[in-house]
Amino acid sequence: MTEFDHQDDAPEVADFDAFFAEQTRPAAQGLPLRLFGRDYVLPPKMTTLFALQLQRVHTSARPEDIRRLLGALFGPDAIGDWTEHGMDDRQFGIVLLWSTSNMTEPGSMTMAQAAEEYDAREAAQATAGKARPRPRPKGKGKQRSSGKRS
Repeated sequence: MTEFDHQDDAPEVADFDAFFAEQTRPAAQGLPLRLFGRDYVLPPKMTTLFALQLQRVHTSARPEDIRRLLGALFGPDAIGDWTEHGMDDRQFGIVLLWSTSNMTEPGSMTMAQAAEEYDAREAAQATAGKARPRPRPKGKGKQRSSGKRS
């Protein structure tokens, strides 16, 4: 007989259902926002679906991936509604910064702070994107020729 042949010796099952039931708190309310006359409510915490879609968008610029990300946060019709209203990339970035910050910690970022953060990130990217000429090391330039042919 092995040591696990007896029911009493079997390892206890890690029961996450029971654990999470014990951990349950009253349901938190998501933060409401209005955009282009339509009301939305952020999830009270970051969902797994949103976190996974956010990871995907970091490595992809495909419109379908961005649409799925927004769908997980604002519903499937949000991107269509926003584009119909002429949302530009700055507005889009500000809404995403504000939303992701306030979803994890409501009240942690104002709209003005989100705009400042977006503008700072854009300025940093613009500065980083400019190619700076590298200084030539002294003595490593083109060698002078004596003018004689070999």
